[in-house]
Amino acid sequence: MIEGSVVRVSATVFAAFVAFCAPAAGEDAAIGPKVRIETSLGDITLQLDHVHAPVTVDNFLRYAKEGHFDGTAVYRVVPGFVIQAGSWDAKLHVRPAREPIILEANNGLTHVRGSIAMARGDAPASATAEFFIDLADNPALNHQASDTDNHTGYAVFGHVIDGMDVVDKIAAVPLGDHGPMPGAAPVDPILVRKVAVLPDVQP
Repeated sequence: MIEGSVVRVSATVFAAFVAFCAPAAGEDAAIGPKVRIETSLGDITLQLDHVHAPVTVDNFLRYAKEGHFDGTAVYRVVPGFVIQAGSWDAKLHVRPAREPIILEANNGLTHVRGSIAMARGDAPASATAEFFIDLADNPALNHQASDTDNHTGYAVFGHVIDGMDVVDKIAAVPLGDHGPMPGAAPVDPILVRKVAVLPDVQP
């Protein structure tokens, strides 16, 4: 009897905990839009975080809506680290990009497996259209707490919510030396057919 009561109480507490942790209706929409990356190996769906990375998300959405990513390729694969795409197509032509954006690496989001972030050059504010998805937890890419000038890290602006199996499939393809990243280019091009912003479906 006592054991049964404990079970009932524990189940009640657990149910309350789950209800507390579950996102409220429309909560994802409040964080930011969802985006689907359609590749030749399958689709990857992202939840973007406009709350923590507003400039970066707006930049990514602008490129997506303009069709900048459509017909490009995943040109860099580093197993256990990242896959990267953005402006290079399968014939190694690079598409012109807009002006760089500010660095939003110091936004509380970290590089865990499945995160999407902006690639950049040595200068902090140099990200344009190149993005990557973390294949593993990559804390070395996070903003460093000791950096008071906001010069370190790579800005995370969302995460994969569906299609991580596709990301892993991409990470397992044979690699060659052609492309902008020698040794990290898929031998058979992996096309990014389309990056589509998904409609906000209200319950």
